[in-house]
Amino acid sequence: MLTITKATADQIHIIQEIAYITWPETFGKILSKEQISYMLGMMYDDASLRSQITERGHVFLLANVDGVFGGFASYELNYKNELTAKLHKIYIRPDMQGKNIGKVLMTEVADIARKAGMQYLTLNVNRGNNAVGFYQRYGFEKTGEEDIDIGNGYFMNDAIMQMTL
Repeated sequence: MLTITKATADQIHIIQEIAYITWPETFGKILSKEQISYMLGMMYDDASLRSQITERGHVFLLANVDGVFGGFASYELNYKNELTAKLHKIYIRPDMQGKNIGKVLMTEVADIARKAGMQYLTLNVNRGNNAVGFYQRYGFEKTGEEDIDIGNGYFMNDAIMQMTL
């Protein structure tokens, strides 16, 4: 059985565990091991995740399949003070893919955003990530590209995608 719950600050370690399992598989062919390590440390250490939750308004959802946390998503409503929700993260453990976890998380975020009066759901995705096709199947369209300097000589080379809610 698949259930979705809002993560608490006490569950940060679950988010971290899923990220550390997922990222090498997701980004191993498009980013160096050094960049993956740098980004995981930057985005998923305790202080960063606490800041995302308590200061930046990110809501994390955890997907539990038969007692195993298989994935998570994070989103923010009223992104840039507009009627837009931003999907910041969505990751499914490689051994849990194909169980509709991504679909359920995506649907949950879109439903929450619609109920909150948002008009759009937007996200950034690495231009080389296979997930681009996943997002297109859910109605996202590419609206632009950006290269974000994240420090240490690294950039996130992203496509910007958006769907109407």
